[in-house]
Amino acid sequence: MLTIHHLGNSQSERILWLCEELGLPYELKRYERDAVTRLAPPELKLVHPLGNAPILTEGALVLAESAAIIDYIIAKHGGGRLALTPAHADFADYLYWFHFANGNLQPHMGRNMILNRLQLPANDPMLLGTQGRLTRALDLVEARLGTADYLAGTEFTAADIMTVFSLTTMRLFMPLDLAPYAHIRAYLSRIGARDGYQRAMLKGDPDLVPMLS
Repeated sequence: MLTIHHLGNSQSERILWLCEELGLPYELKRYERDAVTRLAPPELKLVHPLGNAPILTEGALVLAESAAIIDYIIAKHGGGRLALTPAHADFADYLYWFHFANGNLQPHMGRNMILNRLQLPANDPMLLGTQGRLTRALDLVEARLGTADYLAGTEFTAADIMTVFSLTTMRLFMPLDLAPYAHIRAYLSRIGARDGYQRAMLKGDPDLVPMLS
């Protein structure tokens, strides 16, 4: 049995969502953030030394990093569903957008979150630089979704599961106005209509209204 160690309001929502989309059974172990620091509780370090979520356990296996967990589940339990093969015309797009989430978009949001908390002057070069990189990343997502229903193309894939957290729940920590991004907002509306997404969010974060606009 797959066990998903899920920290509330975190990237581990991706793993619940994947399992719901694939119709896979799993056990959910939920952890709460510290009310003051908003950090993960020490109990997660008993599962994996870094103490971050998501963590997947299956028998003796302990696996961290959401992208690695998604690849593992799709390959071992999903029959390859929600991933595109090298023979698919959109394979390169799938790979790019699957890795774009944690390689580009999420780090830019994290850096902006930290610098915003430092209350730097609005004209600080480092702040302006990080804001500019995030804007370019969002502009790229917006442009892509102006030409395709989903990030890899016409099909919903794990690339979408990897990316949506940054556009939704991450905004609890890094406020972001999506008003200028009509294609992103339309995309999030499509995502929010998916039964798998609704089930995952209800199970993982029942008190959170998904930030889909």
